[in-house]
Amino acid sequence: MTATRFTSEVAVGGGRCPVAQGMPDRPTGPDMTVSAAWRDARIVRTYGPDVAKALAARAAAKARSRLVGSRGRKDVQLTDFDPFDPATAADPYPHYRELLAGERVQYNPKRDVYILSRYADVRQAARNHDALSSARGVTFSQGRLPFLPTSDPPAHTRMRKQLAPAMARRALEKWRPMVDQTARELIGALLTQTPADVVATVAAPMPMRTITNVLGVAASDEAAFCRLSNQAVRITDVNLSVSGLVSLLHGFTGFRRLRAFFAHRRDNGLLRECTVLGQLAAHAEHGRLSDDELFFFAVLLLVAGYETTANMISTLFLTLADYPDQLRLLAQRPDLIPSAVEEQLRFVSPIQNICRTTRVDYPVGKAVIPAGSLVLLAWGAANRDPRQYDNPDVFRADRNPTGHLAFGSGIHLCPGTQLARMEGQAVLREIVTNIDRITVVEPPAWTTNANLRGLTRLRVAVTPRATP
Repeated sequence: MTATRFTSEVAVGGGRCPVAQGMPDRPTGPDMTVSAAWRDARIVRTYGPDVAKALAARAAAKARSRLVGSRGRKDVQLTDFDPFDPATAADPYPHYRELLAGERVQYNPKRDVYILSRYADVRQAARNHDALSSARGVTFSQGRLPFLPTSDPPAHTRMRKQLAPAMARRALEKWRPMVDQTARELIGALLTQTPADVVATVAAPMPMRTITNVLGVAASDEAAFCRLSNQAVRITDVNLSVSGLVSLLHGFTGFRRLRAFFAHRRDNGLLRECTVLGQLAAHAEHGRLSDDELFFFAVLLLVAGYETTANMISTLFLTLADYPDQLRLLAQRPDLIPSAVEEQLRFVSPIQNICRTTRVDYPVGKAVIPAGSLVLLAWGAANRDPRQYDNPDVFRADRNPTGHLAFGSGIHLCPGTQLARMEGQAVLREIVTNIDRITVVEPPAWTTNANLRGLTRLRVAVTPRATP
């Protein structure tokens, strides 16, 4: 079975939104190298200084921290928890249990970062945008870009207002037929290919086809768009190391190519207003969004709509392989599918952590985090906090973990929440309907991104469900 790509015409129910025409993902012709290098240099000139300043500030803060040591950090527990450590990235949960068993505020002197891991503390910090700022960056690199996640009110309020109508639940309903059929085709294809890598066959193509439709990217551009998105997302995994700087450079190149990709569509009138990006482009034309803000909206929708959803779907297969009794329960109780998707988001949060910077001295219990400090909000740990959830290290399809933090909390709640849920439920519905058992046939391979948790490879064999 081959998957049929839905155009936006099908998604909206008839003829109102022709799909964009194709375009190569890189320049062609004799000046390809020179022009590409010039554009790369422009991107670096535009955004590089802020990132460089942030990296330099982080280095200076770490140096000061080494001089100060643990003095003045009353009621703060020292920890060696380091999400950049490959072993930690591969399996963070033993480390989360240690964090959760310790003090409310912990401090890693190597990374010069304060860590909040308890559910109540993480949720409160995420919602307190007056005391904790996102504008200095939400990753360890603290890169400052004109980006919805890295902004505070009133800029954040203005940008969010532009995006909200297009990403509301009612507005996204027009994409449900496309999402449901894509899930049906991908699971159908998996049944004919087993054993197979479900990352390549289901988890990656599902959100990519969805987000390219929603953004208005042509079917012929899907492969190029996927390559560019994988390259651009590396900018979220920057740290003070040679590998971190290499990742940063790759990310800048990906950003440049994505910018050219979307600029071509905007400049040639290929962003139809029935797509999310088309609506945002109309806002830009009327002066409500800058060109930079429009581009970074596209990047946001890419990360929120592709990377995190692919992570959710890939780990869902692994969870169901580990918990065959829950797959049987869902076959008997398909009404639990929405609850099971929420439980999967809690159980293996696609975004494991995010950072804030304190504007003022910030008290947590008896401890005080000094103003100007980097604070890591450990979503992944908070969603496994036994103070909030009974037996948190166990997946239960009927748990219905209302209030989990997989999508964040407060004004920075992920704008792609409804679309991710729609996709997760569509895939799980097809799994429950068509698959009796999932068996992992090779050890899974995990991403090493310090902020995201997902699989890069998961080979499974699936047993089809017998038809009545």
